[in-house]
Amino acid sequence: MSVRVKRVYDKPAKTDGRRVLVDRVWPRGLTKGEAELDEWLKEIAPSTRLRKWFGHDPARWNEFKRRYSAELEAQREEVEQLAQKAKKRKVTLLFAAKDVEHNNAVALKEFLETVA
Repeated sequence: MSVRVKRVYDKPAKTDGRRVLVDRVWPRGLTKGEAELDEWLKEIAPSTRLRKWFGHDPARWNEFKRRYSAELEAQREEVEQLAQKAKKRKVTLLFAAKDVEHNNAVALKEFLETVA
C-alpha cells in the first residue's frame, strides 16, 4: 500500500497519485480548482467534537489517535475502500493543519497501515 500525507496548501505534484482531502472542514482561502482533489472524504475525518478537543495540542496526540481510531472503526467500510484504492495506486492524504506531525491525516495513515 502506498499512502503519504501532504498539506493541501502545498503545490500539487504528478507524484501525488490520488489526492484525497481528509478534513471535515474545507481549507480556508483555497479554491477547489487550486486543491486539485480527486476526492473529499469528510466522512472519515475526525468528528467536530474530537477535532475541537484535540486542538492540535501535541500533548493530546496519543489520546487523539486512540479516539480517532475508535471513530474510524465505526466507518470501517469507507476506510477499507480507501485502503483498497491505496493498494492499486499511490494515495496522498491531504490536510490543512499547520502541524505536519500531529494531524488527522498522519493518524489516518497509521490506521490504514493496520488494516492493510
